[in-house]
Amino acid sequence: MKQKDAIIIGAGIIGCAIAFELAKKSYRVRVIDKNDEVGYGSTGNSCAIVRTCYSTYQGVAMAYEGLHYWRDWAHYLETKDERGLAEFVSCGMSQIKSPDGHWQKALPHYDKIGIPYEEWNPAEVREKMPMWNTGAYYPPSLPDDDAFWQEATAEIPGAIYVPGEGYVNDPILATHNLRRAAEAYGAEFLLGQKVVEIRREGNRVSGVTLEDGEQLDAPIVVNVAGPHSYLINRLAGVEEQMQIKTVPLRREVHFVPAPAGVDYQSQGHVTADTDNGIYFRPEAGNLILVGSGDPPCDPRDWVDPDDYNQHITEARWQAQTYRLAKRIDGLQVPNQPQGIVDMYDVSDDWIPIYDKSDLDGFYLAIGTSGNQFKNAGPAGHLMAELIDRCEAGHDHDRDPIKVTGRYTGLEFDASFYSRLRKINQESSFSVLG
Repeated sequence: MKQKDAIIIGAGIIGCAIAFELAKKSYRVRVIDKNDEVGYGSTGNSCAIVRTCYSTYQGVAMAYEGLHYWRDWAHYLETKDERGLAEFVSCGMSQIKSPDGHWQKALPHYDKIGIPYEEWNPAEVREKMPMWNTGAYYPPSLPDDDAFWQEATAEIPGAIYVPGEGYVNDPILATHNLRRAAEAYGAEFLLGQKVVEIRREGNRVSGVTLEDGEQLDAPIVVNVAGPHSYLINRLAGVEEQMQIKTVPLRREVHFVPAPAGVDYQSQGHVTADTDNGIYFRPEAGNLILVGSGDPPCDPRDWVDPDDYNQHITEARWQAQTYRLAKRIDGLQVPNQPQGIVDMYDVSDDWIPIYDKSDLDGFYLAIGTSGNQFKNAGPAGHLMAELIDRCEAGHDHDRDPIKVTGRYTGLEFDASFYSRLRKINQESSFSVLG
């Protein structure tokens, strides 16, 4: 038997951030993942967008705190990585004004927190982004709908632009950076190993059993298993007591070359185009990455995380790239699809769960795929504080903890992320993933 103070199941960006934060608090940490390297799950295929456009105050506040971690990445890590450091590309982000009103929900939170933004009218949109078509297409539709092919008869009202936001250029490298930072404080990584049992003694977790039969003891186990998180919860016997649950969702993102003569890699920025049902951002090689903004017309594909179609489908390729072609003048859609297929770990209201569970010592950092890459730093901080206080005897269910952000001084109320919350109807029920 091997003893560790804390076992973390999942070596994605959130799992590695929690490992770093717990190790800094002098916990002996072991991180287990069925993949052979950190970040090889849904983290590695993340679009890694760093943005603050959320419809809830807590969502905006944590994302703004997370932005500061990426701006201070090298200093935060406190160590060097032989592979180098992931780069935060600070290109800015815009939200095209759409009748869905998502952008209007974010603005009061920007004003309260003090996040700088610009409000562009249609003429300013054309000036700032001359390659864009400013036609209004709401509501989004699919190419098999006649409405999809109708010319725009009106213009978008404008856009909200937030300077300083952007994306991380290499999500796997960013995760490896956190691994090295955690290892510098003594954390260990056991990769290529699958957890098949969560063991308990009474109502206390006592450790895990691996597929090869090895048993690892620990009084603390943290579920950060991404799209497999619901399966780990079932092993622990905690899923039925949760008001909010998670399930895997298959997603596709696609890559299209920028129009001839347009250097979109340097001139473009992250864009939420809910008027047109997509989001997009610059990508290396002067490509444009495009994904679905989850309009009602786009079907959702709930899957078995160990058995799903990992190939691009023609229907989704057409829907997303054709929408992009409606927004960006001169875009040519190749005959050969290019893109990525992976999964989100989605909660019932698309807001993550950062919480304890009904099994003492068993903690949850789940429902994060597609929306929490940007929040790795503050999520790790929040979870480490939650675990530390609960292990010291604090009753988090009766008196939810609050954590102050290191960079912004904003307060994060962990009850917002509770497994026992009601579905938050203020959520957009979508992500830019």
